[in-house]
Amino acid sequence: MCGIAGWIDFQRNLVYEQRQLEAMAQPMTCRGPDGSGTWVSPHAAFAHRRLVVIDPEGGMQPMSRRYGATVYTVVYNGELYNFQELREELKELGYQFQSRSDTEVLLTAYMAWGEQSVDRLNGIFAFAIWNSRSESLFVARDRLGVKPLFYAEKNGSFLFASEIKGLLAHNSVSRRVAADGLAEVFALGPSRTPGHGVFHDIQELRAGHYLIHDRHGTSVKPYWQLKAAPHEDDADTTALNIRSLLQDAVERQLVADVPVVTLLSGGLDSSVVTAIAANAFQRTGRGRLKTFSIDFKDMARYFQDNGFQTNMDAPWVDRVSQHLDTDHVRVELDTPDLDAYLLPALRARDLPGHADVDTSLLVFAGHIKREATVGLSGEAADEIFGGYPWFHRPDALKAATFPWSLRLADRLSVLNEDFVHHMDAFRYVDARYHEALEEVPQLDTETPEERRIREISYLSITRFLPTLLDRKDRMTMAQSLEVRVPFCDHRLVDYVFNIPWEMKNLQGVAKGILRRAAQGWLPEAVLMRRKSPYPSTPNPSYFSAMADRMTEILHDPGAPLRPLINETRIAEVVQSGPQAQQIPWFGQLMGNAQLFAFLIQANAWLSEYRIELG
Repeated sequence: MCGIAGWIDFQRNLVYEQRQLEAMAQPMTCRGPDGSGTWVSPHAAFAHRRLVVIDPEGGMQPMSRRYGATVYTVVYNGELYNFQELREELKELGYQFQSRSDTEVLLTAYMAWGEQSVDRLNGIFAFAIWNSRSESLFVARDRLGVKPLFYAEKNGSFLFASEIKGLLAHNSVSRRVAADGLAEVFALGPSRTPGHGVFHDIQELRAGHYLIHDRHGTSVKPYWQLKAAPHEDDADTTALNIRSLLQDAVERQLVADVPVVTLLSGGLDSSVVTAIAANAFQRTGRGRLKTFSIDFKDMARYFQDNGFQTNMDAPWVDRVSQHLDTDHVRVELDTPDLDAYLLPALRARDLPGHADVDTSLLVFAGHIKREATVGLSGEAADEIFGGYPWFHRPDALKAATFPWSLRLADRLSVLNEDFVHHMDAFRYVDARYHEALEEVPQLDTETPEERRIREISYLSITRFLPTLLDRKDRMTMAQSLEVRVPFCDHRLVDYVFNIPWEMKNLQGVAKGILRRAAQGWLPEAVLMRRKSPYPSTPNPSYFSAMADRMTEILHDPGAPLRPLINETRIAEVVQSGPQAQQIPWFGQLMGNAQLFAFLIQANAWLSEYRIELG
């Protein structure tokens, strides 16, 4: 994995802009601590930060190759899981290779197939390729948006970077955030509208899209979208197909020239990934798989089943690790860890985020990085198989809004009324919700109930999942750790999207078809374990720590957040204490303590990022 940045400008000579180019890459050093490189031509310039995963010697970037009279140059962040097959296919076409790297395979694939090359790629990626003959830039992002890519067009320049901070390092990109950007943060956040870069000058290249920029301007096109289609397979065949797709996805993603581990929560999804990986390690003579889990100090003392976190992970982690004979490492965090890393998590994400869910992952990734460079995780299974509570709760299914954000009025009550009016927050969220619904593919034969489930599935995959993938990428790459997500294999997503709801919930059990597919890999009790999300600390000391920091902001006359908030309402929530009802205001885990953490990050974001309010 890496960090990439680039600059295209047909009015100036970029040969003299080396310092500015390097400034764009420098804030992303954590994405690539193992090396750096730049490539500069009169009208195109690339910068790269490298995290070595495959071919340490041959994968240096930016990478250039000549074909006839044309020189192609690439910067690339990601991994291709089918690069070996592509290499053989390209060799048969007469192309030769100078390295073992997937970077060279990617570049050669574009040389051979042009824009259609993205259709052949299986992986996670964001890359840019410059064509010297046509003087054109081709930029693409993977189908699910696992790897980030932002861009800006300003004063005749086209700029791109893996992270927002890379673009803000360019002196032409403003820090202005208009009303819609503020609504993205304070009304939708930590989720975000696909394509929206929050800052007025910045856009995001949407997942499954590519972009072409040349002297005629910029065009953006989709190359992959979810499609509705009849599902003809019976339950047994469906389970076998899922099993095959999952096994292939996981085993492909174990390829690396550095140590590989899995992140194990003891839940169904991470346990399935770990089971496949452990079996592959044993079969290929790679020894015992190392696994990592996270827990919080005094979890057993303070844990309560709240309908979302239904049981503790630790006993299940031990059971799975023992069953699969993994070399397990348990990382325990405490409130001071979460408190200390709250603002570093903001800086990693560039935006206010998931409170202790972000900070714990940031610290967790640092522990893993001490022993490995690549990890596999279970993200996306709940989105594609329908595991979240909002797939099953009547109030969420009937709500005319995003089902993970049902308490918008309560959420906005902690903000200043004039600020809410300025953002036009209620209308903005409603417009974004209906905009998303208009994208949902449908079948004419679907009943209203089936159509609604398809809508919830589509919203979960295209609006909620990107929030988690963004979190996973930023928190782990901030520690120079690459995390791969086998459930995001587009072949699996395409197939499962069209499985009928009754079959997904086989025998009336949430994700029943996945549990059927995983038979024999894990103990029956693990296969049937009720869903419990990524752990969030229930320790009241976390509420107290966040409440104290929130109170400091309320008493700081210079705090940039104060004009935007309802201080009276926030003081009431502080006084309510940690025992007050913790109905999440976002997702499954964002209660009152997490609300404070979000606002604390927002205050720091306004200050540290020198936000200019539009």
